[in-house]
Order: sequence, then C-alpha cells, then structure tokens
Amino acid sequence: MNYWQMTCDLLGGLGVSVQIFAYTLLLALPFGFVVALGRMSRNVVVSGFFRILISVVRGTPLMLQIMFVYFAPYMLFGMPLAKYPRLLATVLAFSLNYAAYFAEIYRGGILSIDRGQHEAAKALGMSTAQTFFRITLPQTIKRVIPAIGNEVITLVKDTSLAFTIAVTEMFTIAKQLSSSNTTMTPLIAAGVFYYIFNFIVAWTMERIEKHYSYYN
Repeated sequence: MNYWQMTCDLLGGLGVSVQIFAYTLLLALPFGFVVALGRMSRNVVVSGFFRILISVVRGTPLMLQIMFVYFAPYMLFGMPLAKYPRLLATVLAFSLNYAAYFAEIYRGGILSIDRGQHEAAKALGMSTAQTFFRITLPQTIKRVIPAIGNEVITLVKDTSLAFTIAVTEMFTIAKQLSSSNTTMTPLIAAGVFYYIFNFIVAWTMERIEKHYSYYN
C-alpha cells in the first residue's frame, strides 16, 4: 500500500470535512441565536413555530435530515439532483440541526441571567435593547461557551455522516481505501486526523473560555 498516497487522499477528504465544519458554524451560530429569540417570543404563533421546529430537529436523526434536505427538492419540485450540490445539502442540514441545539443553549443562558439585573438597568434608564446588548448578552456568551464547545467538538465527528449522500469527506475516503486494500490502516489514520482536528478545536474553545473569564 502506498502510504504517501493514502495520506494525501485522507488530507483531501479532511479538507472537505473542515469545509462542512466551518460553514456549519458560520451559519448555525447566528441562526441558532435567531431561533432562540423566536422561541422566547411573546407572540404565541412565533414561539410555537420555533418550539415545533426545535422539537422536530432534535427528535429526528441527523442522517435522516441530511437525506431529506438533499432529496426534498427533487421529490417536491422535480429539481434534478445533479443541479443540487451534495456539499450544499450537507451544510444546510448540519446548520439547521446544530442551530436547534445552539438555540436551546442560548435560551438557557439568557434565562439564567438574574431578573434583578434587568430591573436595575431599567432603573438606570437603559432601554430593552441596551440592557440586552450591554448586560444580558456578554454574560450569556460567557455562560454558554462550555456547552457550545461540547457541541462544536461533536460537530467535528458528525461530519462523517456526510457519507449518507456520498459526500467524499475523510471518513468516506478512509472506508474506500480500507475496503480496496483490505487493511484497517486508513481507518486508523483517519481516527488520528479526527483526534488532531478535535484537539485543535478543544484548545481553541478553551482559549475563548479563558478570554471571557474576566466575568467571573
């Protein structure tokens, strides 16, 4: 077996995994915040919609969601699958899934802020927006970072589910190489790459958490 070629192939797949990871965070982190605000809305219709959305997304497998997002345009609108990039479908499914989890983390963080602080801000003449952005949001960010970090680490491993619709990320390539060469080496190498990827992510999240430690 050509180990150099194997390494190059796995690194190529790792590049796709990193793309899924990065695009998902770029979309899911802000969208999750929007979903959290919608879930907390005083409007019953808006709150109910986001409550159902979160319930459905968290209550169904991510693998099923990936398949639904990829095949739905064809099933519902007759859009040719060839014109709907698999990577795009994967990122959309991942973003929707993780936004639902991030939304509940954000909501928990916001609700954990003592109401007395809101009342004090109001007494000082702050508007609702000023209170949220100057008092609630900074403390919420600090409190949710550990939980967000756990989800981000899980996302690294979940990128392997892209194989569901034949996206050639690292795990898919490792399986193909392992099968064609009848050896576990590519899978072991992929495991090492996943570990390094996760180690870097965990280290980064730890640095971010320390950065916000001045709120303690």
